[in-house]
Amino acid sequence: MELKQLLARHAGEGRVDWIGIRPARLEPVRVVESAEIGEGGIAGDHYTSGGKRAVTLIQAEHLPLIAGFAGQAGIDPALLRRNIVVSGINLAALRHRDIQLGAARLRITGPCAPCSRMETAIGFGGYNAMRGHGGFYAEVLASGRISLGDTVRPLGDD
Repeated sequence: MELKQLLARHAGEGRVDWIGIRPARLEPVRVVESAEIGEGGIAGDHYTSGGKRAVTLIQAEHLPLIAGFAGQAGIDPALLRRNIVVSGINLAALRHRDIQLGAARLRITGPCAPCSRMETAIGFGGYNAMRGHGGFYAEVLASGRISLGDTVRPLGDD
């Protein structure tokens, strides 16, 4: 099997497990059941200037790893300040790919590194606990509504 074919294969579709909106810089994240993704990002989020970093996503499967590295029993996704938590599909394998997320279409553009605030948000060593597990940025290709439980699936095979 060729590499291109292998890169296009996923065991299944993912799902949206959590959605958070950051109303203003440094303010607490507001957890919602659904949100509208527009050209610039998620409606109501303080970051709506669009581009390759319009929306942030993180793997649900990475949350226990971050918690373990931080010496905690669990991690509230709101502390990590990402917009969407997905499960069941590897976001790293979707880098530079288009995905359907609910009614929206995104392109995973690159890794979302942790910021120094993670030391305060999740405690001593929080920055290093997130290294390699901080999630991904995405640009908006087509606006649409997303809701908890929506399917996350890759589009095309390029």
